[in-house]
Amino acid sequence: MAEVSVLLTCAGQRVDIVRAFRRARDRGPHAGRVLVSDLDPLSPSLFSADAVVELPRVDDPGYGDAVADACAREGVRAVLPLTDLDPVVLAEAAPAVERAGARVFVPEPAVALACQDKWGCHQALLARGLPSPPTWLPHEADPAALPYPVLLKPRLGFAGRHIYRAADPDELAFFLRYSPAESVVQQVLPGEEFSVDCLGDLDGRAIGAIPRAMIQSKGGEQIKGETLDDPQLVDVAARTVTALGLRGPSTVQCFREGGDVLGITDINTRFGGAFPLPQAAGGDYPALILEMAAGGRPEPRLGRHTPGVVMTRFLDQHLLARVPGGLAPITSSE
Repeated sequence: MAEVSVLLTCAGQRVDIVRAFRRARDRGPHAGRVLVSDLDPLSPSLFSADAVVELPRVDDPGYGDAVADACAREGVRAVLPLTDLDPVVLAEAAPAVERAGARVFVPEPAVALACQDKWGCHQALLARGLPSPPTWLPHEADPAALPYPVLLKPRLGFAGRHIYRAADPDELAFFLRYSPAESVVQQVLPGEEFSVDCLGDLDGRAIGAIPRAMIQSKGGEQIKGETLDDPQLVDVAARTVTALGLRGPSTVQCFREGGDVLGITDINTRFGGAFPLPQAAGGDYPALILEMAAGGRPEPRLGRHTPGVVMTRFLDQHLLARVPGGLAPITSSE
């Protein structure tokens, strides 16, 4: 039995993902540990993992080498980012990490960067014949000729921060002065928004794509949703994964109206915020990642998920006590 340990970086509050990897490990053929890293000593994920790996800040020049050293030291076979903070850094560090015996489940550095940069993503999608909303750099846009309403979005942003809706040139001029972020201007698309939780293998081949309706979100995080039987969304997302070579988990967000997918608005090269929903619908992405890290090549399971799975979220917590040397659990909701 191959031992496959996993390192989940910048794990933060993603206890749901940590637990899912532990369950996949416990019920599957691959023994190993689920390790996490996070700078915050009170990050909930630290108290759900098998072990904690200390790493420097993501913007530290030695971050990539530190990840590689940790993989060699801890016998890690798979590395996955859980936020938007380090996919690009991990992609750039992939050669060193692979020499340490692990695979990084992110795309090539240029693609990872393009998926984080709204302008780069727009250009990458159009270059591959995929739909993207009309998008402009502010200095190239004629405010009087734009198809209002438009959104001002940060080129590099996350969690819905610094996104502003402008109904006319005056509002756009105000938000351009107000926003602290380098931004793009993007047409507001009509219709309904959907997300598709995807998984690409280590060759960038789409092996999973589970669409979901976005029933309710708060602060950019989906708290209510439902999986869908929707071949069109599966096809669009799978083509996106394959065209861009999206290794590992990713989330493709798009708008559709009248049966037409009008544009892909976001691509996140990590697990989506609504991870428990596709997992409950049969995605089983952690188990597939363990299989790939062990050298396997799972067959695609596009369209084989369970539709009609509904998620509604609530708060949960770890309760801890200060003891000599650190913190110890009082009770656990696991």
